[in-house]
Amino acid sequence: MFWNRDDCCDDDDRRKLIRRIIFGILASAGLVLFVFILILIILRPSKPRFTLRDASLYTFNLSSSGELPFSSVNLTMQAILSAHNPNDRIGVFYRSLDVYVTYRGQQVSQTVVLPPSYQDHHDITVWSPFLGGVAVPVPPYAVDALREDQNTGAVMLKVVVEGSVKWKVASWVSGTYHMHVNCPAYIRLAGGRIDGTQSCGVDV
Repeated sequence: MFWNRDDCCDDDDRRKLIRRIIFGILASAGLVLFVFILILIILRPSKPRFTLRDASLYTFNLSSSGELPFSSVNLTMQAILSAHNPNDRIGVFYRSLDVYVTYRGQQVSQTVVLPPSYQDHHDITVWSPFLGGVAVPVPPYAVDALREDQNTGAVMLKVVVEGSVKWKVASWVSGTYHMHVNCPAYIRLAGGRIDGTQSCGVDV
């Protein structure tokens, strides 16, 4: 068997071609990543700002039925929520937004689904969902806390929004990001209303 110099050259050429292809792929991926990071730095995307504008509490008491095998509460309220897109060049898609009320870490209302919506730059969207729960089971510590709150005449509830958002820059739309919004609502039972507007914590 004789050594063929042309075979060696062919192997070297193939290796060089493979290296060039791999380098080209890595360079393209690096360029895309660089452009994406540069866009984020230039645009400086900010998460939406949620505000609890108003909340009216119509019912919040212990269930009066003696037939239930657990402690439970009844709740009826209306919340007025607003979301502001603070970005100059970025739009926001809101998708699959669920709203509910918690008390002492326990969900005490049914979940209400908000309609999907889109916010352009600096737009404000307002929702006013009715939130309620009948005979919602709660642990004993929440029942004891509610009795104390009824004696003091005020209660701290939280309006929670769970869902997903997407960012839009020109024709480009990002992937989906999970969003959690927590709006404290300190309500005096005598009037059933919050005192002024409340800023909400937003995690994206």
